This record gives sequence, C-alpha cells and structure tokens, in this order.
Amino acid sequence: MYLLVGLGNPGVQYVRTRHNIGWFVLDELARRHGIEFSRKNCDARVGSGIIAEQRVMLAKPQTFMNLSGKSVAPLLRYHNIGISQLLVICDDLNLPLGKLRVRSSGSDGGHNGLKSIAGMIATTNYTRLRLGVGEPERTERAERGTADFVLRPFLPDESPAVESTTARAADCVETFVRDGTTAAMNQFN
Repeated sequence: MYLLVGLGNPGVQYVRTRHNIGWFVLDELARRHGIEFSRKNCDARVGSGIIAEQRVMLAKPQTFMNLSGKSVAPLLRYHNIGISQLLVICDDLNLPLGKLRVRSSGSDGGHNGLKSIAGMIATTNYTRLRLGVGEPERTERAERGTADFVLRPFLPDESPAVESTTARAADCVETFVRDGTTAAMNQFN
C-alpha cells in the first residue's frame, strides 16, 4: 500500500490557503478515483482506494502543519507501510506558483511540516512533491516573515494557476504510484 500525505492545517480559516495546497491535490485524487475521506486514523482524515492498480491511502494530518510527523509516523507503523511507499505533498514558497519539484530525499528546506515528519520517522529519505505557491515580496518577508504569507488564501487571479498546478500534481502522484519516484522526477521536474 502507498501512503499519500497532503500537508495542511485543519480549520475553516485555512481551507483555501497556500499552506493547504497538499490537501487540494488529495481532493483532486479523491475526485478522480472515487475515494472518500470517510474515517479518522492516527490523527488524520483518511480514505483508501486504488490508483494505477495499487492500493493507496490518502491522508490529511489533522495535527496542524508543524506537527505533521505525529500523524505520518503512526500511519506508517500501524499500516506497515515502507518509507519507499510514502509520498508527502506540500507547499513551497521558494518555487514560483505552478512549479513542481519531486525529490526522493533531502533537507526540509525550512518547511516545518517536512521537518516534523523527518524527525518522527528518523530519516529524510522519503519522496516529497513540493508545489510552488509563490513567495512574498522581499520587504514583506523582512517585515512579517513567511508564516503570514503561506496562511493567506490564493488571490482570485491566481486561481487558474492553482487549478492547473493541482491537476498536474495529481498526475505526478499517479505517475509516482504507477512508475516510481525517478519516473515522476523525470516527467514533472
């Protein structure tokens, strides 16, 4: 079984924010493959189904972004899923809106959700799909930091790019499940 984790924050105030783009991708996959987030397991809303003839679990941790590892690590253990079957989908404010980047390992790049996961599973050798959400202006970054930016909703004129990015990211996840990390990297990076 594959564990496909979208990072985000629970609560209506975060639904359409940049930080929750990982959940947008899971929602698109659920729509395409008839998967419902019908239960809660290990502090995550989860749904199970089939993608590319493989069993998958879609998971939206409900722990808030900075504690995502407290959901991901127990999901891996409880369902006996190997690290090679884990894909984490998250925002990246260092990538332009619409850009995708798949990596099979690496640092958290300052992303607290990825940092939490690496700390709880004791490795950085897991696949992650980072989605560009744009970045704040230099003066805004200096004055307010990045947290304020990623917790804001996308602007109305960004909607077409967000929809396109979400669809391409869902395609990338399907490729990962069907053909593996290297194929996803070659096709979508």
